[in-house]
Amino acid sequence: MKRNRKVKILATLGPASSEESMIRKLHEAGADLFRINMSHASHDVMRTLIARIRSVEAACGRPIGILADLQGPKLRVGKFAATTVELVPGQTFTLDNRDEPGDNTRVYLPHPEILEAVKPGHRLLIDDGKLHLRAEKCDGKSIVTTVVSGTKISDRKGVSLPDTLLGVGALTDKDRADLDAVLATGEVDWVALSFIQRPEDLADVRKVARGRVGLMSKIEKPQAIERIDEIIELSDALMVARGDLGVEMPLEAVPGLQKQLIRACRKAGKPVVVATQMLESMISAPVPTRAEVSDVATAVFEGADAIMLSAESASGQYPVEAVSTMASIAFTVEREPHYPGIIYAQRAQPEATGADAISLAARQIAETLKLSAIVCYTSSGTTGLRASRERPEVPIIALSPVIQTARRLSVVWGLHCVVSEEPTDLDDMVNRACRIVVQEGFGKPGDRVIISAGVPLGTPGSTNMLRIAYIGSDGLSGV
Repeated sequence: MKRNRKVKILATLGPASSEESMIRKLHEAGADLFRINMSHASHDVMRTLIARIRSVEAACGRPIGILADLQGPKLRVGKFAATTVELVPGQTFTLDNRDEPGDNTRVYLPHPEILEAVKPGHRLLIDDGKLHLRAEKCDGKSIVTTVVSGTKISDRKGVSLPDTLLGVGALTDKDRADLDAVLATGEVDWVALSFIQRPEDLADVRKVARGRVGLMSKIEKPQAIERIDEIIELSDALMVARGDLGVEMPLEAVPGLQKQLIRACRKAGKPVVVATQMLESMISAPVPTRAEVSDVATAVFEGADAIMLSAESASGQYPVEAVSTMASIAFTVEREPHYPGIIYAQRAQPEATGADAISLAARQIAETLKLSAIVCYTSSGTTGLRASRERPEVPIIALSPVIQTARRLSVVWGLHCVVSEEPTDLDDMVNRACRIVVQEGFGKPGDRVIISAGVPLGTPGSTNMLRIAYIGSDGLSGV
């Protein structure tokens, strides 16, 4: 199934899209990989969804990536005797460690790590920022606050702490159990880590994952922005999680941060996903707002690797329409006259490695000679990532003998992934590349392609060779 766009689409599965027939429709409409939200999915549901995705993959003959999104530390207040209480700006309100129903003066906070970490002057945002509290006195057992804005609070509302660095890691007990279940399947390609605050959070997860899945850091806290270079270095990919980021930081700062994060990832050669509320109105409407179309287009113009649908595909009334709309926007933007110039202006300089120099040369040659495709052989996925980092105008076909590599690369900009056996020699390498270019619809007999690979063949991380080849008249071989 050939996609006529470079940016990838990540669709979340849920009640509206859990059946195999619907997953297939979403894939045919344009979804390149699927997200399973572990905040809502039990282990049995997760395994069922994985089996259905893999069934669709087998039927369609295209590698499909799977992302398991861990819930992360969800911080919530306790319950109230009256379920909801009214507050007045300027009044005092206390959060404490007393496990008793709350009233309009206090509430139980079942998180000792918050009680110990918050300092006077820190902000506490309740219910996605609808209630704004400022800490005045803290003794490790209670936090006495002043109500800055907002007028009510109710049972189990979430707490955001934009000024506070918590002493706990990113993995809760639930996350550890979910991660073990995800790894046990052997079928998940990416794990998204919620509420990353520091590089150490990633190091803990790496010890458990041991390279069996790619780690995608969700950037949704100001503390992560402060150490973003270190976090990118330890991550395999990033997600710009604009929902919580927009709660913990000023809303007007989020668009600039989105651009900053996309460019930082492009420079580092790491995939980046833009998520949250991209086509939010399509949860209940068959068409998006003009502002939403603009939002999706901005992410495409910036060169993001993937754009994500959340509730639109998981629980909305128009999941297929949401995917096809997103695909249509991306297709149109990538054909805008200004698109190549914008992408080129943001292109990162190559690092001083042979593989980077080869990838740069492949793009320049392909664009100068107007070749049909860049074909890269990649076992570990590194060569595919480097080819994508160049953001060439020419299609990139990533050939890998490892199905897990092809699935993981399904999130990467511009890569058309094909599972293919390792070539036996250079002639087989050229013939195989030319044959697949024709079979996948990217070229025809007489066209030229450029092939990058590592010699000796089959050695991971050894990209050191370029070859320009004509596709033979039989469409099955190269010269």
